[in-house]
Amino acid sequence: MDRGQAATAPWSSMSAAGAVVALALAVSTLALPAAAAASGFSCRPGARPVVFNFGDSNSDTGGMAAAMGWHLTPPEGRAFFRRPTGRFCDGRLTIDFLCESLNISYLSPYLKALGSNYSNGANFAIAGAATLPRDVRFALHIQVQQFLYFKDRSLELIDQGLSGPIDEQGFQNALYMIDIGQNDVNALLSSLPYEQVLAKLPPILAEIQDAVQTLYSNGSRNFWIHGTGALGCLPQKLAIPRKNDSDLDQNGCLETYNRAAVAFNAALSSLCDQLSTQMKDATIVYTDLFPIKYDLVANHTKYGFDKPLMTCCGYGGPPYNYDFNKGCQSPDVMACHDGSKFVSWDGVHLTEAANAVVAAGILSSQYSKPKLKFDQFCSV
Repeated sequence: MDRGQAATAPWSSMSAAGAVVALALAVSTLALPAAAAASGFSCRPGARPVVFNFGDSNSDTGGMAAAMGWHLTPPEGRAFFRRPTGRFCDGRLTIDFLCESLNISYLSPYLKALGSNYSNGANFAIAGAATLPRDVRFALHIQVQQFLYFKDRSLELIDQGLSGPIDEQGFQNALYMIDIGQNDVNALLSSLPYEQVLAKLPPILAEIQDAVQTLYSNGSRNFWIHGTGALGCLPQKLAIPRKNDSDLDQNGCLETYNRAAVAFNAALSSLCDQLSTQMKDATIVYTDLFPIKYDLVANHTKYGFDKPLMTCCGYGGPPYNYDFNKGCQSPDVMACHDGSKFVSWDGVHLTEAANAVVAAGILSSQYSKPKLKFDQFCSV
């Protein structure tokens, strides 16, 4: 099966479910006409790229560790940083590779008090974050409010003749990335049947819409929004006891979880179309991460992976090496010898090797709409 075939696996026939969600949102599912599509990102000559990120543990570069005072221990970070950095990974996350493509420093967490550098932006992503409830600690709405405080304080310092990390033009020309929703969908699937999960997706999408509109009303113009990945291929989900294997697809992933992810992404894609139509002076790129991440499993040998559904840093042995009572930080958990052979680091998050593949997929623009290059928003 090649990459295109992976994107059209049996559960993709459920795209009609995504249309149901889109209709519930009253969002047009028509593709954006070429004449109406945004012309592309822009940045003043000579300016450095600036990125602000909002999300969950998939792009948390140390925010939750700083917020909770967690002292993560090895093997976290062993593949690249040689020490734990607050990332839930053996090395770099997808967002780290994207920053490398822009030749900028990795994004410092907004809540990291010491050693942070905000000259190229800030990371508001926090592990465990979701869109709902909107006013709980570190929900997407709270992350956006944190950004607005960061922006006001930065401009206030500049107005006082002091050094602020980013000026007004920097905020205007920055790229605003949103990668959230996985925790919302997973929570729904843990307690509701599939059809009821679909009915609960519109409020999640409404929070993402509100975040984009709030940022837009405060001068943001460049948005890069990620869909969720193949939730049914996570060892954490596969390790949940089941009566039989009837829900497993030909690659060993849970079809129900993946159908829900596809439905969520279809609705999110339609929402981005709607926002692009409304905000004609903004550029909104939607990138579907599902086919990229599903391909890590469906065609794992192509990328050099031996264990696509088995956790590297886990407990319990085959087939999934995942124990709900023993996480990667548990004292009696041993990590695999070579993480580059594994897709999953800890049962929930990808290894650095898998993140590198995801980043390459994003940078290819093959999975994006419109198909703009990631570095187009601000060239030095």
